[in-house]
Amino acid sequence: MAVVRLKPGHVQPVWAGHPWVYAQAIETVEGNPTNGGEVSVVDPRGNFLGRGFYSTGSAIPVRIVAREETSVLDASFFKGRIARAAARRSDLGLPSEGDRATTGFRLVHAEGDELPGLIVDRFGDAYVMQLLTSGMKAREKWIIDALVSLGAKTILDRTPPATAKAEGFEPRAEALVHGEGLKQLVMMERGLKYRLPIELGQKTGFYFDQRGLRARVEELAMGKRVLDAYSYVGAFALAAARGGATQVVAVDESGPAIEVARHTAKANGLEAIIETRKQDARKTLQEANADFDLVVLDPPRLAPTKSAREGALVAYAKLAEMGCRATRRGGVLVLCSCSAAVDLTALTRSLAIGAMRAGAQAFVVERHFQGADHPVSAAFGEGLYLKALVARIESR
Repeated sequence: MAVVRLKPGHVQPVWAGHPWVYAQAIETVEGNPTNGGEVSVVDPRGNFLGRGFYSTGSAIPVRIVAREETSVLDASFFKGRIARAAARRSDLGLPSEGDRATTGFRLVHAEGDELPGLIVDRFGDAYVMQLLTSGMKAREKWIIDALVSLGAKTILDRTPPATAKAEGFEPRAEALVHGEGLKQLVMMERGLKYRLPIELGQKTGFYFDQRGLRARVEELAMGKRVLDAYSYVGAFALAAARGGATQVVAVDESGPAIEVARHTAKANGLEAIIETRKQDARKTLQEANADFDLVVLDPPRLAPTKSAREGALVAYAKLAEMGCRATRRGGVLVLCSCSAAVDLTALTRSLAIGAMRAGAQAFVVERHFQGADHPVSAAFGEGLYLKALVARIESR
């Protein structure tokens, strides 16, 4: 087995549990690891630190999956790790039954479940996976077998083609990898029913990470006029409508997504409250003049890399400015960022700048993060990617 030896000064994060080995941290690579092959990671003195999978040419050549030198990374290992992830969700009450049943959630959260490069979301008895490294791709059969053992009747692969190309493998031409083909992913979240067409292309098909914030928006919505900007399939809009909002406007520039939002509102008996618009959210915000009591801004990722961070902060400040102008004084603005490169402090500063430009003050009353089915290792700060600010907007 090939051995990756770290440079002095680069050991502590890996020793403490950080799963990534950056290229600049590597002193030597002893042996000839293949793309996706197994390697051992050692410190400058040769002390074992972990075992993981190698990605040729990547800025992160190794992602560690095991810390025990005796670990065997075989089919049984993957079955055990994935079963442990499922047990963690069971401890969280997922899936759940009853009036507020939830049958859609994240089953495997990559580094958070000690399986870097693997994402699995569950939609009832259909499972959608993303294989984000060559190492996970090489062990695809073991992963599929493990999911089938958990009861998966259908398994889809939605690995982004750009990721596959960067990792040196061909993206799958057909998404279906197990079971019978589906036209829709059917699931429930907190008792709300969803039917999501397979062709919807956002991540695995849904944003499970915002479940907790959607529940909070539902609590805040009573008697309010609500704007759900960047609505996608209208999940925040549904929550607000069920929470007693007098009117909800759901806006997204994607025609297919907003059509799903329309059908979902009807399926849940909320179509009289929710107005859906196919429109750029920025245009809706620009046209609004303190028209809403509660505004939710959950844009797509604006900083996919650290190099995009400064431009993203400018964009967040502008978005916050428009959001403040659209929110009546005394109302509530929710500003979200799913960019790991934008931390909570930076997002809060963008909100402050935007509020100032809008002639308002923003008082942050709550801070939210990704849900518990998206766990984060204490050693892996980068895993806390989702941040949301709930702010009361007042006059200056």
